[in-house]
Amino acid sequence: MIVPVILAGGSGTRLWPLSRDMYPKQLLCLAGERTMLQATVARLSGHTQTGAPLVVANENHRFHVAEQFQQIGVVPQGILLEPVGRNTAPAICAAALYATAGGEDPLLCVLPSDHYIKDDSAFHQALDAAALAAEDGAMVTFGVAPSAPETGYGYIQKGPPLARTTGAFAIARFVEKPDKATAGEYIASGNYLWNSGMFVFRASRVAEELAKHAPAILNAVREAFGRGRRDLDFFRLDAQAFASCPPDSIDYAVMEKTAQGAVVPLEAGWSDLGSWEALWQAGDKDHDGNVTTGDVVLHGVKDSLLHSSGRMVAAAGLSGHIVVETPDAVLVMPRDKVQDVRHIVAALKAAGRPEAGVHRRVVRPWGSYETLILGGRFQVKRIIVKPGARLSSQKHYHRAEHWIVVHGTALITRGDKETILQEDQSAYIPLGTIHRLENPGKIPLELIEVQSGSYLGEDDIVRFDDDYGRDRQGGA
Repeated sequence: MIVPVILAGGSGTRLWPLSRDMYPKQLLCLAGERTMLQATVARLSGHTQTGAPLVVANENHRFHVAEQFQQIGVVPQGILLEPVGRNTAPAICAAALYATAGGEDPLLCVLPSDHYIKDDSAFHQALDAAALAAEDGAMVTFGVAPSAPETGYGYIQKGPPLARTTGAFAIARFVEKPDKATAGEYIASGNYLWNSGMFVFRASRVAEELAKHAPAILNAVREAFGRGRRDLDFFRLDAQAFASCPPDSIDYAVMEKTAQGAVVPLEAGWSDLGSWEALWQAGDKDHDGNVTTGDVVLHGVKDSLLHSSGRMVAAAGLSGHIVVETPDAVLVMPRDKVQDVRHIVAALKAAGRPEAGVHRRVVRPWGSYETLILGGRFQVKRIIVKPGARLSSQKHYHRAEHWIVVHGTALITRGDKETILQEDQSAYIPLGTIHRLENPGKIPLELIEVQSGSYLGEDDIVRFDDDYGRDRQGGA
């Protein structure tokens, strides 16, 4: 049995303003009706040798990740939470320790949660070849057959074929991202593949290789795992121990050093969707070469990507451009400047602007909220609470709240008094009052919240009881 290990801890800000620190690209629908994370899981559904997935995610995304699995009816065998990002080697090490904790030693198929693969059947065939090689002790990676002299990927040079496994080759060497001329020479030779960042190996083998080549990583993750704890449906790695782990990729820590490296060529329409240019390349284009999403009106536009999240986007006379609209930001740039998005995000972070990290609509385990108006001493929000869900019991030191129900039914607790509110009814929560909001009905509860006070930040929350195990103080 193969255990899929889904790496879902990245931030993906190269696809800003859609992808942000607190809601990264693996949680978005970028290439179809499923999110990237859901598509990664669904890709394995037709492969009979794979079991329930094991997920490694950032603790800030834990409720988003859990909800995405609920939406597709898949129960992961575990969701490991990283308190901080430490690259792929520590994440894979934690997954290997988790997979072997019960005495089993399965093959692991490590898959980033933000890759696009067009041909699932071709991927399954490559996975079968990789599994056979891994059964013999190989540390296998998938090498994508290059379609162009791409300078944004690392390359793998194929060595001789493995004797016992059809379709697998020894790794001659890894090559850093080349210039265009060198990349062209690699493709002409027919002996080089793009490094995909997907792997297959036995759980105990990756621990052995880490012990040999990166013992500091293995020791730190072992301590973080040993001191970890279960929290609802999650397993939290110890924050202090994991933070002390050296950050490194599995490529640098193991794959470039092991004597057992192998590569399986993959021709399945793969892309890591790591930029707006990659998304344009992978998208379905109209007769003018445009990829469009949402309410888009065009005239004389060619070879461009235009994305509307809500408002109509109209464009005329553009060629080779990216235009992305969200409720709080609009991005416009030439396609050949997509790497400059990182400078925009860096400038937003330096200025302390929330658009770098969060969307206007913020998802919580109980539902969501969206800021409609923000003034000097007041704020208006739209709040949606899922059926049967409730917010924490809490109070605020600096603000009062006024709730108006516009859809559904609300159960309001103020102090020791409970009140049922229907549509067009309202309630006032004075500053300092312990209160709770709950949806007792079977349809979503929608209300408008008007906050007033001297400070309106999300950290002005003191929790007394919470269904989701969140900290006593912090965001809703």
